[in-house]
Amino acid sequence: MAMAARCDDEHLGRRIAKLRADLGWTQQELAARLAISRTALSHLEGGVSIPGERTVTILAGLFKVEPHELVAGTAYPSAKAERLPAVATRHTEVELQLALLDRDLAWHHRLDLCTEVRAELERWASRLRDLAASSHEPTESAALALALRKVGRALDDLT
Repeated sequence: MAMAARCDDEHLGRRIAKLRADLGWTQQELAARLAISRTALSHLEGGVSIPGERTVTILAGLFKVEPHELVAGTAYPSAKAERLPAVATRHTEVELQLALLDRDLAWHHRLDLCTEVRAELERWASRLRDLAASSHEPTESAALALALRKVGRALDDLT
């Protein structure tokens, strides 16, 4: 049974649609990330259906907010909100690896140990190629290609 929204509550579906649009994603792209159909996402955004706790948690991670932040001030049922986890994963494996690469590149710039730096950069190139081979998400694939070019430039700088 649908819960009646108070006048001052934002419609959770509208918030989801706005956050999706802010990221430049289509309904199809967000639906694929959620492992639901585009029609199911359309129903969520239109208020036809209410997302479950799992979906809210995944959406929160994709939008880089906590689950309770995502539903705060909306008509999301309080009984469901009480079951939401306090935190959601906010990064993918690719994002984590790219952040670690940036950290290592900054560290290598301060060192004068070409042999060790070269070996570490070559390990990064291999790791990034492996991630690129298993990535099916266009944005992550583009980020990995950029990172591989960055590692290549850093290797060139060593010679």
